[in-house]
Amino acid sequence: MGERANRPTVKEVALRAGVSPMTVSRTLSGGVNVKPDVQKRVMDAVAELGYHRNENARSIRPGHSSGLIGVAITNIANPYYSTFALGVEEEAALTGRRILLGNTSEDAAREAGLVGDFLGRRVDGLIVVPAGTDSGHLAQSQAQGVPVVLASRRVDGLAADSVVLADEEGAYDGATALIDAGHTRIGYLGNSLAIFTGERRYNGFARAHEEHGLQIDPTLVATNQQAVEQARDATRALLQGDNPPTAIFCANNRNAIGALKEISAQINSGTRPVDEFPELMSFDDFELAELSPVPISVIDHDPRELGRIAARLLLDRLDGGQRDADTREVELPVSLRMHLR
Repeated sequence: MGERANRPTVKEVALRAGVSPMTVSRTLSGGVNVKPDVQKRVMDAVAELGYHRNENARSIRPGHSSGLIGVAITNIANPYYSTFALGVEEEAALTGRRILLGNTSEDAAREAGLVGDFLGRRVDGLIVVPAGTDSGHLAQSQAQGVPVVLASRRVDGLAADSVVLADEEGAYDGATALIDAGHTRIGYLGNSLAIFTGERRYNGFARAHEEHGLQIDPTLVATNQQAVEQARDATRALLQGDNPPTAIFCANNRNAIGALKEISAQINSGTRPVDEFPELMSFDDFELAELSPVPISVIDHDPRELGRIAARLLLDRLDGGQRDADTREVELPVSLRMHLR
């Protein structure tokens, strides 16, 4: 009874944040129609008080497992992450568990609210593709005895198991292959450099240029594209320049698809001959890439295996006697599949 009486309430969170209880509920349900600064105040109050919703606690007897694993991904529209989630689900099912899947849209406040929802449903553990650098809500999960595994990205300052890709080495190898093929003006399309994978992949791209004595033209670098249409717009801008790139390095498959859509549209409109359009390289494979009208090379890996390994790391904590073991970091290799003119 004492533990339940001391559990913070929505009203206490609202009082701490200086908002109404309804605003707290809206924020924890995804932040629809709640201003970003208000969301931040609410999430700060949630972290300070250690609040989480307890929506199904009555149905779970003390000492019993819910049999659920919460999985937070950044883009549910990206087939890459659905394949990743499938790998998690397959591995979890071997222990009789099921997953709860949520989308953060690269929004840290939304991630914190989603994690709060998962904890309220008494998940056994969390697998998170982190949307930002704030780890307070994940540390709070660990403090409540719910282990966390990070996938695809790490968060500085959070002692949690993680499984990532060889992002920098893969990007270095890919850019080097383009340079060795004679390309000296290579465009770059990627998401924010503040994102773990964005920074690592750009670093590999830049290192390949530096080691070959090449300067990167800043007018050929476009970052912050999270969606296909943003990448398409960025590609159009690259192609409109006085000295367009002869190849474009795409730091993820959404950027590659955006680049391909714009190039295909211009080919169909007869803007210029097909062989005058830049070749593409994509970090991440995607469906029908082989049908591209311009050559596409791929830095390949298996997102399903990434999901499986993330699940195994979590299950080791839950069932394998590793709950108090040192944190583990797994880096998966990638492979380069070249397709050049």
